[in-house]
Amino acid sequence: MIESSFQSTISNQQSALSLVHSYHDGTKHHFHQFSRSLGYLDWASQPAPFRSFRGAPEVPLSPRPDAPPSTLGDVLRHSLGLSAWKQFRESRWSLRVNPSSGNLHPTEAYVVSSSGLHHGVYHYAADRHALEQRCAFAADWPDDVFLVALTSIHWREAWKYGERAFRYCQHDLGHAIAASRIAAALAGLRAEMRPDWSHRDIAALTGIDRDEDFVEAEREEPGCVMVVGPWSLDVGPWSSVAGREQLLAAVRAGNWTGKASQLSEAHVQWTFIDEIARATEDVGRDGLKTVPYTGRLPSTGLAGNALQDVPPDRDAFSRGLVLQRRSAVALDGRSSISADRFFDMLVRAMPAAGPPWDALWWDARIHLALFVHRVDGVDPGLYVLVRNDRATEALERAMTRDFLWERVTDRVPLFLLARGDCRRLAERVSCDQEIAGDGFFSLGMLAEFDASLAEFGPAFYRHLFWESGVVGQVLYLAAEAAGTRGTGIGCFYDEPVHDVFGLTDHTFQSLYHFTIGIPVEDTRLTTEPGYEWERSGH
Repeated sequence: MIESSFQSTISNQQSALSLVHSYHDGTKHHFHQFSRSLGYLDWASQPAPFRSFRGAPEVPLSPRPDAPPSTLGDVLRHSLGLSAWKQFRESRWSLRVNPSSGNLHPTEAYVVSSSGLHHGVYHYAADRHALEQRCAFAADWPDDVFLVALTSIHWREAWKYGERAFRYCQHDLGHAIAASRIAAALAGLRAEMRPDWSHRDIAALTGIDRDEDFVEAEREEPGCVMVVGPWSLDVGPWSSVAGREQLLAAVRAGNWTGKASQLSEAHVQWTFIDEIARATEDVGRDGLKTVPYTGRLPSTGLAGNALQDVPPDRDAFSRGLVLQRRSAVALDGRSSISADRFFDMLVRAMPAAGPPWDALWWDARIHLALFVHRVDGVDPGLYVLVRNDRATEALERAMTRDFLWERVTDRVPLFLLARGDCRRLAERVSCDQEIAGDGFFSLGMLAEFDASLAEFGPAFYRHLFWESGVVGQVLYLAAEAAGTRGTGIGCFYDEPVHDVFGLTDHTFQSLYHFTIGIPVEDTRLTTEPGYEWERSGH
């Protein structure tokens, strides 16, 4: 009986892995054909930008002159809140601290907290910078610790991008993970993901599995749970603080309020997204729940992770910097950057012992394939940044072209593959977008694909995109810190990218592109701060 159950588990996992490959290959863009979508924007069914829960008690987080600042509010403000409002003529739209594909923001956040609040589960309403109490429960809970649970509304991205939307939801969630960890650090707090929480547990915790609360409303997909608290809290106690069974029992017995708002009246059903979501459902990883982040994953025995020591004066980005982050819509195509500033950005993109990298429980699986255009003192051409030194040989084997593999600097493991002007090539493989060739450099994020799925299972497909989103968030902020600007690029021709770097199988796969340069601002747009109290100067 045990043997039969084991064989069934193996068979199910193999089937799920097969579907991961099928989905990933089936949602690739090609020169002759894009991934399946409507092919046009149905403006009548455009999703509302914000979700709310009708009937849920609201707790404002906006600062008040007569009250001390809220740590929870500070973290949410500088991770998932609004950064600005833009306007052109009669059109007005918001921007957020955490970027999103098409500014569609599929990621929703829930908080479990008692700090200044009743013990409860709260939905974060970014438009109002407020909490909506979804559940009040009775349980022991420390005042200085809270949980942040992230979910995704697939429809928000699928409305525009069709079947490829599941990918975008995942790297958007990775941006949110990084933004949350950085905001926690700015508040003097520690934050880490909890791999022991399964998707079913997350659904129960946040109430997104409650059918009666989502009548006619778009459902949400569980993502991950992060626990946030003081640095003095050791790994052991964190496990008891965020104990699942006690908390889930309290939530199930709690008092739930609120009904989810509907984002669109009409929808298109993309069943491929539903299938990949089920194939990558995470059952939780109990064996990792008390493993502290050291830059390596002790349970796997991995030795090298190319850790970088970040100078003390650059330990964290500032609050002002995270609020000024923007996605460039055009780059000037002329300016260059010094080699030192270029290397500074790459150092930031390397895994390190501090935020946001210490939020992740796995070692680095994403490497950068660079198209360098205008970096003073660095030859134009193709490069690769190896973010985990044990992957160097695997990358050399996988890249079947006759590349140079010349080490460029002692600061980071950056290798020159081939010299030459690759601006047009960068544009071509990034869906013919000029912005990929108009910056100082652009890049593709290469994931250790098959080996990671074999080691951690099909659910890790999501995590690979999450890591790419974390890398992207750091690059965004590193660009802003250098007085430049970056933008993520989700549209690229997958196999042509692989062909440029001589990749012929699924050992490495490109998941996300990025570019950095000097922005060309649209002076027709007006900009206002994200919230009324900021506009009024309070």
